[in-house]
Amino acid sequence: MSLKKLVAGNWKMHGVSADLDQVRAIASAAQGFEDVDVALCVPAILIDRAARAVPGFSIGGQDVHHADKGAHTGCTSALMLLDAGASLTIVGHSERREYFNESNQVLAEKINRCLEHSITPIFCCGEPLSIREAGTQNEYVAKQLKESLYHLSADQLKSIVIAYEPIWAIGTGKTATTEQAQEMHAYLRSVLAKQYSSAIASEISILYGGSVKANNAKELFGCPDVDGGLVGGASIIAADFITIIRSLK
Repeated sequence: MSLKKLVAGNWKMHGVSADLDQVRAIASAAQGFEDVDVALCVPAILIDRAARAVPGFSIGGQDVHHADKGAHTGCTSALMLLDAGASLTIVGHSERREYFNESNQVLAEKINRCLEHSITPIFCCGEPLSIREAGTQNEYVAKQLKESLYHLSADQLKSIVIAYEPIWAIGTGKTATTEQAQEMHAYLRSVLAKQYSSAIASEISILYGGSVKANNAKELFGCPDVDGGLVGGASIIAADFITIIRSLK
């Protein structure tokens, strides 16, 4: 079955009110891609302004707390994301895992909160360079899926997006080869098929995230099990991001 394609931008810690023009340009261009979903995950303080600037366009967060409310200074809950106008959020980005010590168990709770409040989670998984060099990347990512997603029902699983991030290719200028990307995406789908079913696995969008740029997007998106991309720095400039979106179409 054909999947709905998705290209999501992750602005990371970039973006102020002046950059809403880039959001508007991307949203305007996205209207012409009927078979591709486009979203922008912006800093939390920009979500409300971005959502108001482009009604109907998918604006998301970059993280979510695993509780609905409480004494969690500086954090943002799923309810807050929803209230600000977000329809999705990134969960478990490698930078969050590394710098904030987010465990697979905590990420499972974040997934739960997202689903409870109709926020689509983009669940990130992927291996560091040491694991890739040891040749144990399959076991590593399988454990991430098992500990963060396997508690979900089949219907719940169909409500999430998975993004494979080879950590060694994020912000380094390195990119996984098309063979490496396809191999891992196919493996992830096979793991889901084994736990749930082939039919369910075929409905899950699996994005590639790891230095996706205008000059490599078409080749990466041409892989049969790559359903789109989670794009970092190249999503901040509208012209660059629009080129990447066209590569998926």
